[in-house]
Amino acid sequence: MKRIVLTGGGTAGHVTPNIALLPRLKEEGYEVHYIGSYEGIERKLIEEFDVPYYGISSGKLRRYFDPKNFSDPLKVIKGYTEASSLLKKLKPDIVFSKGGFVSVPVVLAAKRRHIPTIIHESDMTPGLANKICIPCATKICTNFPETLKALPSNKAVLSGSPIRQELLNGNKKAGLDFCGFTADKPVLLIIGGSLGSAVVNEFVRSILPTLLKTFQIVHLCGEGKVDESLRGTKGYVQFEYIKKELTDLFAAADIVISRAGANAICELLALKKPSILIPLSAAASRGDQILNGASFEKQGYSYVLQEEELNKETLQKAVMNVYENKASYVKNMEKSPMSDAIGTIVGLIKEYSK
Repeated sequence: MKRIVLTGGGTAGHVTPNIALLPRLKEEGYEVHYIGSYEGIERKLIEEFDVPYYGISSGKLRRYFDPKNFSDPLKVIKGYTEASSLLKKLKPDIVFSKGGFVSVPVVLAAKRRHIPTIIHESDMTPGLANKICIPCATKICTNFPETLKALPSNKAVLSGSPIRQELLNGNKKAGLDFCGFTADKPVLLIIGGSLGSAVVNEFVRSILPTLLKTFQIVHLCGEGKVDESLRGTKGYVQFEYIKKELTDLFAAADIVISRAGANAICELLALKKPSILIPLSAAASRGDQILNGASFEKQGYSYVLQEEELNKETLQKAVMNVYENKASYVKNMEKSPMSDAIGTIVGLIKEYSK
């Protein structure tokens, strides 16, 4: 039996693409093992899928001063030693890394043990962890055409991001029924990320009466961000967070307002959902969402509205623009070369397995 080690962690975005690969890898006859941090979010997410999990020491590599900069390199060295021992024991045919700092010692140890490694970079510009791993990688998968220019040409592959296949199997009627909506009025879905976005919530609610003239609205607003004064508003439903029914809500949605995280927008692309992207501002992030959004807008997949430009008028204009031109957005997404990320990545895994 062929054997693969998956790695990646620190945030759900470094784990869910690995999870999306699991069914296909098992179909192809791979025995799957996972290396993550001792107690990171990846442990909880992966253990649900009955995959053997191994924890290693993990330290964050920072570009800024922090007292932990003196102790974390020792954690990375320890993690490298632990990863090397695990790879010696497991003897995988290949390693696939989704990034995050826990992946660094695993990829470095795989290089030392001459194990082929494929890494995936979600954002337009590689993060620090993947920058360290790139020289050790056999192939580097990316989500954006622009990223190819920053990578070694003999390693770079435009793949897109693996999407959980159940997202593609939503039931529109079930989504409408779940929200108490009718089938004769379009649906606007608003997603502010797992924690929600206070600024997006504020401006959506400020033009709610206007939006409700055209749309039924389902608003995933984040933990503690439900507006109790709006409960019972006809055509408007709020949820802090949705898991099980999310596939049906996507199926019911005609257009979507979203942040511009790489995994989120790749899901919108796979689902062919026209969107208004509101990236996190550069003041609140390293600016990757701004670049992600710019790429999707350039390719005709989305309309981008910068957070600094967000107000009642610009948001209303963006929503109506995307709705009135939704057929054009869908047509552009149907031409995307990234429609089968799982097939592309598993094909590379099969090709480069020892």
